[in-house]
Amino acid sequence: MLNKNHRKGASKLSETHRANIQKRLEHRLEVAKAKGDEHLVRMLEAEMEQL
Repeated sequence: MLNKNHRKGASKLSETHRANIQKRLEHRLEVAKAKGDEHLVRMLEAEMEQL
């Protein structure tokens, strides 16, 4: 039972971590677009595809 709860907790933590990374990446993409930094936009878009 403890092992099952541990796996659930680890899975939830992993989901939260991924969601936070995605939110930060989306924000960075918005900023790069606002600045007109096309190179950074392309790099961030490629990173989003990998995520």
